[in-house]
Amino acid sequence: MLMSRLQIAVVMQRRILNSRWADHAWSAAAVLPDPGNLPPLQQLSQSENGESYLVPGLKLELYPDEDEGYFENWAAPEPKVFVMWRMQGEYAMPTLASVSYAEGTRMLDSGESADGVPMSPEVHAWLGSYLKQHYRPRQRHRA
Repeated sequence: MLMSRLQIAVVMQRRILNSRWADHAWSAAAVLPDPGNLPPLQQLSQSENGESYLVPGLKLELYPDEDEGYFENWAAPEPKVFVMWRMQGEYAMPTLASVSYAEGTRMLDSGESADGVPMSPEVHAWLGSYLKQHYRPRQRHRA
């Protein structure tokens, strides 16, 4: 059962590489709350080193079966938002995002293109509010 949802925008970055195997590399660079009414793809910067784009319209969704993964990520020294993306034409487009450490690990292990980006203070506060209301640590039994 869906417990909470936050609309987000992802900053995708294309870096120019000096490599014989590839001339550029894509990655997710940041995740921000999406205020709505943003264009589907907005160029943020361009230089000889690469370019970055803002891609709105994704959602972070929280489900109770991932609470342990949310807490583990939220309490980490460097919490992340995990973003899976796919190439669509010339652009890397985010397709899925999560704040669950367990789901992020599954994304990174899946063979799909995925990145863990630093969690913004706004997303961290939103997740913390959810955890305060809904998270109950598992009881550990002593042997």
